[in-house]
Amino acid sequence: MGLFSDSALHSVLLFPLHALVWLYSTLSFLPWYYITGAGQKKSLSTRIKGRSTSGRAEGPYRSVDHYDSLAKEDFPGKDTLDKLFEYAVQRFGQSDCLGTRDLLSEDNEIQPTGKMFKKLILGEYRWLSYKQVDTMVSNFGNGLAALGQQPKSTVAIFCETRAEWMITAQACFRRNFPLVTFYATLGEEAVAFGLNEAGVTHLITSAELLETKLKNVLAEIPKLKHIIYVDQKKVSTDGYPAGLTMHSMQAVQELGARPENMSRPVLKPQPADLAVVMYTSGSTGRPKGVMIIHRNMIAGMTGQCERIPGLGTSDTYIAYLPLAHVLEMTAEISCVTYGCRIGYSSPQTLSDQSTKIKKGSKGDSSVLKPTLMAAVPEIMDRINKNVMSKVQEMSYIQRTLFTMGYNYKLGQIKRGYDAPLCNALLFQKVRGLLGGRVRMMLSGGAPLSSTTQRFMNVCFCCPVGQGYGLTETCGAGTITEVADISTGRVGAPLNCCEIRLRDWAEGGYTTKDKPHPRGEVLIGGPNVTMGYYRSEGNDHDFFVDEKGQRWFCTGDVGEIHPDGCLQIVDRKKDLVKLQAGEYVSLGKVESALKNCTLIDNICAYANSDQNYVISFVVPNQKQLTELAKVKGIQAPWEELCTNPDMEREVLNAIKKVAATIKLQRFEIPMKVHLSPEPWTPETGLVTDAFKLKRKELKNHYLHQIERMYGGK
Repeated sequence: MGLFSDSALHSVLLFPLHALVWLYSTLSFLPWYYITGAGQKKSLSTRIKGRSTSGRAEGPYRSVDHYDSLAKEDFPGKDTLDKLFEYAVQRFGQSDCLGTRDLLSEDNEIQPTGKMFKKLILGEYRWLSYKQVDTMVSNFGNGLAALGQQPKSTVAIFCETRAEWMITAQACFRRNFPLVTFYATLGEEAVAFGLNEAGVTHLITSAELLETKLKNVLAEIPKLKHIIYVDQKKVSTDGYPAGLTMHSMQAVQELGARPENMSRPVLKPQPADLAVVMYTSGSTGRPKGVMIIHRNMIAGMTGQCERIPGLGTSDTYIAYLPLAHVLEMTAEISCVTYGCRIGYSSPQTLSDQSTKIKKGSKGDSSVLKPTLMAAVPEIMDRINKNVMSKVQEMSYIQRTLFTMGYNYKLGQIKRGYDAPLCNALLFQKVRGLLGGRVRMMLSGGAPLSSTTQRFMNVCFCCPVGQGYGLTETCGAGTITEVADISTGRVGAPLNCCEIRLRDWAEGGYTTKDKPHPRGEVLIGGPNVTMGYYRSEGNDHDFFVDEKGQRWFCTGDVGEIHPDGCLQIVDRKKDLVKLQAGEYVSLGKVESALKNCTLIDNICAYANSDQNYVISFVVPNQKQLTELAKVKGIQAPWEELCTNPDMEREVLNAIKKVAATIKLQRFEIPMKVHLSPEPWTPETGLVTDAFKLKRKELKNHYLHQIERMYGGK
């Protein structure tokens, strides 16, 4: 993500020697227990958070704070998304709502490798008030209706995260146009498949995606009649199929502002009406459209918001994750509901050191100074490794003192305390890399390692709430409480849902396991969605119980702790039976080996007709290059990754880490292939949440699989 540069990190991590000596000598004499309110926090951390309603180990488990019933809505009577937004406009009318930075200049910069990088200089955030957004939402909805869009007929959006995305969504909610969403990184064939499956006639997109991903497949989407591009610039209509009309978003809003179109009747949605068809990028096969009705989304956000204390008008949220991901979409709608400001960003402009920010100018975090942000574990892992690699480059004294301060605060956090002087003297500048005001981070999309969670707690001086949910449950399932000082867990059930465990004998997980019950995680409640779009009876993972409640079978394996909190320990699809009969959890192996400093990303692979595991690894370029120099090997990066000696070095490092965390012998990869190219959503090898796409990875590395398995 290009979050940190070498020089910036050096200046951030340097600190005065005398200050640290003074700090360390005085820490133990101050009554931090009372100053930081640690006693109350510790009590909240250790309390019972969830309990089985049946008294049995399999559950179902509910939050103790909403034990007698499941929450369906946050504000009485606000049972559809359009009502929720209108209520927010009534309360926060003139307050800032959506913010976008001005583009001041754009330069092409040649890198030492010869590649051309686009560098931006951005200005201040320009804000739209709730009233202004409301007007734009009305006009755009009216304009779509004037272009022939009918209630309960789908509208699609294929666009990057930006204010226009949210305006489009609110316009569709208001006029009962089900919104079909696609990740901006989804391949053109997958987008064409989804547009055809959903029968879309109107599509909102950006000029860049229109040219790079849509133009070549538009002829294959016969029902599509109107394309609305969100950019201010004029888009050429040359080379597009006949019968397809192009509009700018501004032109559609102007059309909707005409008196004759403003008076068009509006068919308001009902709670059971379809709000969103969310196409997942999916870790296997074709994308599937998850059908989300209004009351599903309302219930899911009700549960999520309850776990974010103090959410309100003093908060600023930085939006840079894909809005087509349920985590980001529900986070932004929740922020709007509670009167927060949303400032739009991107992974390439997030910080001063991000790849698209021109050197010497400010990244989005520095200008916006957010208080809330969401992140996927892959991004947090990258921040962790980048900072800690810089620490290793310090002088011995600086490194020792930093480590001493880090370990001191880490010990305090584990005991439920804080270290305010460490925060002020050691970590203030590190925290400043994200604006200096972040009070809470929410991690979702994949498991977050304990090491990375503790790193973010220490260096960024804020709690990291780890959440668990799926598109099929509106992103709602569990979220850790702010006061919970444990790691590796995802918290107790939200107040909108309940969780059951189902035995999975083949994997060796049962609700009779000791010390804690284990099994496949099932989520039930009003947040569970209505299945897959046009699935023709293939919604096998959904069912309705005898009480009429919907459930989703997640395929994830969980363990319930005595305080009612869930820990994800495995995934059914990740389990492979080796030739000798041992079961290997590929996800467990990958999660464990990501702690290796030589590894940025790893995919474990196994065939049932083989007796050992192999792996594909994206190595850390800096660490591997330095190791190669020590070994007397100098070569371009691509050649370094194919060097057998470097493969052996990575395997040796893997074995050392595996021994430390006590992986079984048969779980340790015996062979490795090093990939010189990182896996990004653009490569199609990981999802937008950076989950591995195992099928695509297998096909991509088929030749290497044959090599590592001896041609079998």
